[in-house]
This record gives sequence, C-alpha cells and structure tokens, in this order.
Amino acid sequence: MNGDNEEAIDLLSFAVRLRRMTAEFNRIAHEFAHEHGLHPTDVQALMKIFDAPSPITPSRLREELNLTSGAVTACLDRLERAGHIRRVRDLHDRRVVHLHYLDAAQELAAVFFRPLGRSTDNVLRRFGPEELRAAAAFLDAMNEELEALRGAPGSG
Repeated sequence: MNGDNEEAIDLLSFAVRLRRMTAEFNRIAHEFAHEHGLHPTDVQALMKIFDAPSPITPSRLREELNLTSGAVTACLDRLERAGHIRRVRDLHDRRVVHLHYLDAAQELAAVFFRPLGRSTDNVLRRFGPEELRAAAAFLDAMNEELEALRGAPGSG
C-alpha cells in the first residue's frame, strides 16, 4: 500500500467497514427470515447447521448461538415444522441427536441467496490471489479472536 494516494486503514476505519458489511448481511438474513416466516435466530441456526463440518447437536447449537435450551428447542421445532431441518438420533447412542439441513431447504436458500453469491463473485474477481489470501487470513484471524472473546469477562 503506497501511503500517498490511499486512505490509511486504521482500527476505526476497519471497524466501520466491518459493521457496515455485517449490517448488510443481517439485513439480507432478516429479509430471508421474513419471506419464509422465520425468526432471525432461526436463520442464524440454519447457517450454523449448514456450515458445520459434520452434523451438529442441539447442545452445540445452543452454545454457538448463546441461547437457552428452551429457546433452541423452540427454534428447532419451528425449523423442523417448516421443512428446513430434521433431527436424527445417533445409531450408537440414542440420547444424542444430530441436526441435518434438508436438501429442499438448501435449494430454497440457494435461490434466495443467489444474488448475494453473484455479488460476492463479482467482488472476488476484482482481486488477485495474494490479495484474496490476505483477506481470507484477516477474516480467519478476526473469527478466531471473536471466538476467543465468547464468554470472556466483559464480552457481553
């Protein structure tokens, strides 16, 4: 970055950019929730279930979303009734339940979020591989820091 023509990127300017992007993502998620008769928390739960590398449990989802057991149960009941997820008992330990995002729900979300995907692809094509690796490294590091803050004193 050549400091002559480019705006300095400091903590405040980064925070503003991150808040703006987060607000736009939240707006889109709220639109999806409204259009499909869901609560915003339901959409957060769907994203956690979809993004999990393997089927997630209700207790893990509760921890991830910082909700009470009752709130997670109500959320999962709504998502199951709406046809977005199904709960499957573990074959080896029937006490354990795994949450699965249904294919039909994935297709529904894919249609709704396709414009966001196109916009993201448009932005990705503006940057070279090194810049994208740096941006990805920044996002990974931010997510690690945010996860470390979860539950820390003074973090809310």
